[in-house]
Amino acid sequence: MNNLIVSDIGLVHLISALLATLTGSIVLIITKGTRRHIQLGYVYTGSMLVLNITAFMTYRLFGGFGIFHVAAVASMLTLIGGMVPIIRRKDKGWIYRHFSFMYWSVIGLYAAFASEALTRIPETPFFGMVGIATAAIMMLGTVFFVRYKKVWRLQFGKLA
Repeated sequence: MNNLIVSDIGLVHLISALLATLTGSIVLIITKGTRRHIQLGYVYTGSMLVLNITAFMTYRLFGGFGIFHVAAVASMLTLIGGMVPIIRRKDKGWIYRHFSFMYWSVIGLYAAFASEALTRIPETPFFGMVGIATAAIMMLGTVFFVRYKKVWRLQFGKLA
């Protein structure tokens, strides 16, 4: 555990990651548009903001800006992309855009978790494990997204 958490920022990062993973998973599963969905969605958004901010405060691995900082930028963009439609609510397709970006935000979080877990396996190639984990999770996420896209569009069309 000593190697897992090396600073207060690391502890905050870990706690926010666990909270985001839990709430993001629940939000993907539960009925959309309910009070519970909205409340947990805001907890997810807040924990992701903290997670990404603390990621930008961590430079121990590379000594500077590294691949995980690039992933944090992508994570922030998907999070912002998911929240802008909620704030604006201007056109008919806002719900689907919100869902799409938030879906990819959670899938990106899963990819980060898998990367983190696989890189902790002793004597494995660091970037190889990151690449395998990220590719596998993103491909699985794409399969689900493509498979259910039509169903989700119909479901969200009724909500708009």
